[in-house]
Amino acid sequence: NKDEDDEDLSDSEDSIYSGLEDSGSDSEEDEEEGSDDDGGDVDDNAEDQSLEDIRNTVGNIPMEWYKDFPHIGYDLDGKKIYKPIRNKDELDEFLDKMENPDYWRTVHDKMTASDIVLSDEQVDLVNRLQRGQFGDVNFNEYEPTVEFFSKDVMIHPVTNRPAHKRSFIPSLTEKEKVSKLVHAIKMGWIKPRRVEDDSKGRYYDLWASEDSSISAKHKMHLPAPKIPLPGHEESYNPPPEYLFTEEEQSLWDQQDPIDRKLTFIPKKFDSLRQVPAFSRFIHERFERCLDLYLCPRQRKMRVNVNAEDLIPKLPKPKDLQPFPTTQSLVYRGHSGLVRSISVSPSGQWLASGSDDGSVRLWEVCTSRCMKTIQVGGSVKSIAWNPNSSVCLLAVAVNSEVLILSPALADRQVVSSSERLLAAPQEEGPSEESDTAVWSEAEGEELNQGIRLKIQHPKPVHQVTWHAKGNYLASVMPDHSSHLQVFVHQVSRRRSQNPFRKSKGLVQCVSFHPIRPYFFVATQRSVRIYNLVKQEMTKKLQANSKWISSIAIHSGGDHVICGSYDCRLSWFDLDLSTKPYKMLRHHKKAVRSVAYHKGYPLFASASDDGSVIVCHGTVYNDLLQNPLIVPVKVLRGHAITHNLGVLDVTFHPTQPWVFSSGADATIRLFT
Repeated sequence: NKDEDDEDLSDSEDSIYSGLEDSGSDSEEDEEEGSDDDGGDVDDNAEDQSLEDIRNTVGNIPMEWYKDFPHIGYDLDGKKIYKPIRNKDELDEFLDKMENPDYWRTVHDKMTASDIVLSDEQVDLVNRLQRGQFGDVNFNEYEPTVEFFSKDVMIHPVTNRPAHKRSFIPSLTEKEKVSKLVHAIKMGWIKPRRVEDDSKGRYYDLWASEDSSISAKHKMHLPAPKIPLPGHEESYNPPPEYLFTEEEQSLWDQQDPIDRKLTFIPKKFDSLRQVPAFSRFIHERFERCLDLYLCPRQRKMRVNVNAEDLIPKLPKPKDLQPFPTTQSLVYRGHSGLVRSISVSPSGQWLASGSDDGSVRLWEVCTSRCMKTIQVGGSVKSIAWNPNSSVCLLAVAVNSEVLILSPALADRQVVSSSERLLAAPQEEGPSEESDTAVWSEAEGEELNQGIRLKIQHPKPVHQVTWHAKGNYLASVMPDHSSHLQVFVHQVSRRRSQNPFRKSKGLVQCVSFHPIRPYFFVATQRSVRIYNLVKQEMTKKLQANSKWISSIAIHSGGDHVICGSYDCRLSWFDLDLSTKPYKMLRHHKKAVRSVAYHKGYPLFASASDDGSVIVCHGTVYNDLLQNPLIVPVKVLRGHAITHNLGVLDVTFHPTQPWVFSSGADATIRLFT
């Protein structure tokens, strides 16, 4: 209390000042000791200062109230806390600033009227707070968030605390309030809200009860649809943004009347008098009458279906790993479109053929070009022999099929390859043998690795090997001739045309991986021929306009077809001749499709510059359908001349996929 303070000051003035002098002398001695020890131990000072902070018990009050008193507050025992004997003036402040090394970290405490030297930890705390960081050094603001509430339906609740008793017992306080309000309304102290009479400004719908008699008779009756209200564009003086520009006018003229957003052209008039009669008035009224009496109106019974039930229950992609996700390597070196790629059976080498007239052999793991072979024309197709005991490569160039021995294997494999190619040619020609002429390479071609050349009557678009590596099929699409497919036997150097009649424009062919079946894809269908019985066993209807490529599952019972109308068809040969599933994931033409030999994966490449990898699990149980889940869209190729990815193939052992594009690059996704 201020009055008590005044009495104490008047009663014992001498004793107070003597006490101040003693404390002042003590503080001066402390300062001298501190200056001798170069600041002393900072931690001890901090502890003493923290004790001092606790000592003053005046509370959160303005300290100016004590400016006229010699003391600054009271300690826990109720004794006075005296001020220092003198305050520093500006000169002392300046000298302290120049001489005291800890001046920059000294803070004046108004509660105890003393100077506190901040410790290193306290200085760091101030700096962090000034930078907008958290006070605690160990606090990590970027910790991964724990998603307690996610889109996935959880089995167990986040909290299973039982409901509070008050949540299901009527509130007594609310009951009391309601009873008071009811009593006040009864006594007339609270007037209910007055209902305003809106009869003056009320609008009536003349046609509201128009069909009341009809609707009473017919439960399924629906009233006629109303004409949409006119908008700004139908105004005689519409805003300028509603008027057509020349481009919009020409576009409107070119469109069919059904496709037009507006049935008229908005026009601008200066005044309502200048607006002419509507030329289509009678026509529009007549159409409205037709709408009213020709439009069948029936009330549809809505079926309440849960939206989640319509979505197929597919597994998560992370549960279906491994599959390729990232681009690892880019193989650069070609200067034209890379139309075809093929991987060796060992998975160590990659062959590519391009429009620049070269065949390049790459090492898969390092993207190093091991060999470049100039073949003198654009390479349409390239295929590595799937038999691991030989190392041969078939290349389709113009109207020739070249058999190359790249010598990228050990001596035993290379020698067995040479023995296979060195077999003598049979002299007894069949009817079609004149159409494909075998010859050996000479000179520079032989040095490059070209061993055999098979001359065809027309340009060859595709080559493919049989799984055992002795037979080779080539495709020459031509409507006018039955000479579209040739099957070549390398060991005997013999060629034959298996078909006497043309069954349509052949797009591509493929051998069955384990059975003696031959797949021939024409524009609209895929025919399966039994090579032993020499008859057609099945015809698959692709339901697409133009098939581009086919691939056969390693089990042999499933086929996928890509088409130029952006579709991918999956056929289950045991199930039906029609597609089991149609995938329309691509925006442009599908150029190539491929199955993986070991993993349940298949991929499709398209002109939209993407490769879509799907997971396709095939079950031995005939009653269980294949599980098809798209797992990844791989991008990286640039679209060049409206062409994107031209070919796709999988690594024989790893879950990797190779793609070649019109941007003259080959990319490996792992």
